[in-house]
Amino acid sequence: MHDNLIEKVFGNGGLISKHHDNYEYRQGQIDMANRVAKAFEDKKHLIVEAGTGTGKTLAYLIPAIAAALGRNKRVIISTGTKNLQEQLMEKDIPFLQKILPRKFSAAYMKGRSNYACLYRINKAEHQPILEGLDEMDHFDEVRRWSMETATGDRKELTTLPENLSFWSRINAKSETCIGQKCPDFEPCFITRMRNNAEAADIVIVNHHLFFADLNVRGNQFGKVLPDYGAVIFDEAHLIEDIAADYFGFQVSNFQMDEIVRDSDTLPITDPLVTRDLTKIAARIMGFSDQFWTRFTLARADGRFPLLPDIFSYRTTRGEQEPTQLGEAHFALDGALSQLESAIEAFSEEMPEADSLVRRIRQARVDLDFIVTQAEKNYVYWLERRGKGMFLRASPVDVSELLREKLFDKVETCVLTSATLSSSGSFNFVRERLGLDTGKTSGFVAPSAFDYEKQAVIYLPKAMPDPRTPEFTQLAAGEIVKILTVTRGRAFVLATSNSSMNALYELVSSRVNYPCFVQGSMSKAGLLERFRETPNAVLFATASFWQGIDVQGEQLSCVIIDKLPFAVPTDPVVAARSRFIEDNGGKSFFDYSVPQAVISLKQGIGRLIRSRTDRGVIAILDPRLRTKSYGRDFLTSLPRMRITSDLAEVAKVFDPETTKGAKVIY
Repeated sequence: MHDNLIEKVFGNGGLISKHHDNYEYRQGQIDMANRVAKAFEDKKHLIVEAGTGTGKTLAYLIPAIAAALGRNKRVIISTGTKNLQEQLMEKDIPFLQKILPRKFSAAYMKGRSNYACLYRINKAEHQPILEGLDEMDHFDEVRRWSMETATGDRKELTTLPENLSFWSRINAKSETCIGQKCPDFEPCFITRMRNNAEAADIVIVNHHLFFADLNVRGNQFGKVLPDYGAVIFDEAHLIEDIAADYFGFQVSNFQMDEIVRDSDTLPITDPLVTRDLTKIAARIMGFSDQFWTRFTLARADGRFPLLPDIFSYRTTRGEQEPTQLGEAHFALDGALSQLESAIEAFSEEMPEADSLVRRIRQARVDLDFIVTQAEKNYVYWLERRGKGMFLRASPVDVSELLREKLFDKVETCVLTSATLSSSGSFNFVRERLGLDTGKTSGFVAPSAFDYEKQAVIYLPKAMPDPRTPEFTQLAAGEIVKILTVTRGRAFVLATSNSSMNALYELVSSRVNYPCFVQGSMSKAGLLERFRETPNAVLFATASFWQGIDVQGEQLSCVIIDKLPFAVPTDPVVAARSRFIEDNGGKSFFDYSVPQAVISLKQGIGRLIRSRTDRGVIAILDPRLRTKSYGRDFLTSLPRMRITSDLAEVAKVFDPETTKGAKVIY
């Protein structure tokens, strides 16, 4: 039955060809749509690798809509980025609503902090949250907009600065929500969003929201998303890390500051009570400052493991004694407990007090979980980002959690991305996420691009091991030679900030092309500058390895300095590696290599974005040739010519010239 539907929609003379100006018959798209439809019919899970140009969003949307309507069961589409979420909701869904004979409804859900809170906006008019005349003008604009907008989505405020300092004080985040006790509960934008989702056949969310819901589903907090019969995860290569975050615990210095600030703004009129609350709040601020400043291991940004003896140690008599940090935690927890008790007296009559008590209680529980480190299957670490200090704990292995909470409970889950396989196998993703082999099939959709004609891989002949001191200097020399051949028009993707900055300094002074470096302006601003500047070169790191789309000659070269192995000393990577070793595996080959393969495929995927794109992928890491695992990387890439001759690289821009280089098989 699904074959007829797919042909009717995607085939020559089908619904898409009649209504889409740029229609192309794509066998990979039809194959993928058929496999997704069959997964729905068989009530099984499916992993699909579908590269750029496959048309994968329509390939999963058509069968998802058919399944939702045919079984009267809602389908969730979860994406890794807001950009894809918006593409689906603003482009693909309206197109299908226009051309499909059966009508369907769709809704769009984002995280709560994207939405304005009417109650908090009304309160903010009488509270000192603004600094300067500009902010007053901006707040007036937000207030007027909040009375007119149908969605309350921050994205609509296009004329205001991206970093509105007061947005966190007026958004609808769950920590400050007072729920059904709120006088604005009915007109609330979150209430509207949820009502729309409850009435929809298809609901578009992002992975963060999906796993926030999965974590609370079934406990006393209820649920975030409406019930569903199936899920499609696009950009599914991101799932493991996001799931680990949401099944974990986190406490930050910002959280302590917000608790104190919100206790100050409670509408309590008794002067004796407010005086006592002010005293307790001051104690919390003092103890909080002591607590966070004692983390001397975090002098700079980064992630640092919390060793078991950081909060307490065992004496020679066998007793547990607190360290200075442990004492600071004890003092902070005591002050938080005092604040919790003092505010709890107002919980019944004051919804804000009830909400704040719950937040304090949860912060204390989370902090105690991290400090005691009682759960051995969790990894504990400290992360510093600018002024932010975050204590975190997350499960080392999420496969059992996902199997139990998701894959055993939901009939069909489809996981798709341009990069899910390693060495032609889905075993890595299947095992990391806990997918049952018997209930899960895998499929690689045929590419719409002819990589043999469109691209070449350049591997320099003589490069030292990337861990040697001379590597960066020699890599810079190779980059200069490559840019001369490609006339700039390149991304230089580094595996660390230090490598990126060093290569930028060494190369930018030796080439006559405009060079930009990540961090000098916003990501969106950098991309815009790159697209608009002829022969530009952009030096970047992790966030530019995926989700970036630059079509045409402007991006004709992607240079990758090193194979993107995760940093082995990172607390999470180290804990996952130990877990694999303790369970009889080989962490390097079972985890590090396949993960790096998937990351490399993401970086390489920036180059060929259309059938007319041509270019060169240069990988400067000699381990592709000198190490046995190098073949795992090369055989995982699209079938392309490989050369070590820059003269051959030049020929890729001439479509008639395809001889003289080796091809990957």
